[in-house]
Amino acid sequence: MGAFVKLAQEEINVYTVGFLRFGLGLIIISPYIFYTNFHVFKSKNLKLHFLRSSLNCPAMYLGFSAVALVPLEKFTAIYFIVPLLVTILAIIFLKEKIYFFRTSALIIGLIGVLIMLRPGIINIDIGIHMVILSALIWSICIILTKTLAKDDSSITILTYQSCFMTVFTFIIGYFFWQTPSIKTFLYLFFSAVCGTIFHISLNHAYKLVDLTLAQPFSFLSLVWG
Repeated sequence: MGAFVKLAQEEINVYTVGFLRFGLGLIIISPYIFYTNFHVFKSKNLKLHFLRSSLNCPAMYLGFSAVALVPLEKFTAIYFIVPLLVTILAIIFLKEKIYFFRTSALIIGLIGVLIMLRPGIINIDIGIHMVILSALIWSICIILTKTLAKDDSSITILTYQSCFMTVFTFIIGYFFWQTPSIKTFLYLFFSAVCGTIFHISLNHAYKLVDLTLAQPFSFLSLVWG
């Protein structure tokens, strides 16, 4: 998803990218929405879904903007503060337990982040600040996702996210619209496919296991990045 978003932003701005990423994602899952006769919207956590998407929006804009400014592998490495933050938040707010091997994996990951950032040796530019702020907000979104996963299905969480994010990004994107070429539109379509698979997989993972167990696996994304 990150690679396709980075390619798309060579031609159009982040606001257009954000709207098409989620708008196309909503179109991708719409057959299932109609198949369930809109029962997928059944939830008692509407306010929480709205809050999650409200935070997801700035996290996305900051993250997508940073992708355009920072090499993808460096962006991925810096984003590894998310597992550490999520683990701390999960222990505090969700009362999850932390174990030796999970802690070791997180510490090793954090050391990797510090090596990539080299604080005090290289300048921390605006792109790096964007990545860090996006990671902070996204960590809170993950805690909210875990909370929602107790009652709602993975596809319900994804559907509400897609609907709210499409509306939010349309309102903003309307004022900054740039029409993409066919090639860039295809990049955005594939980013929507990858993003849809990413979010439904993540939602279901959080339904099945503790966040403290799931987070160290995030470090594999550096390989793909």
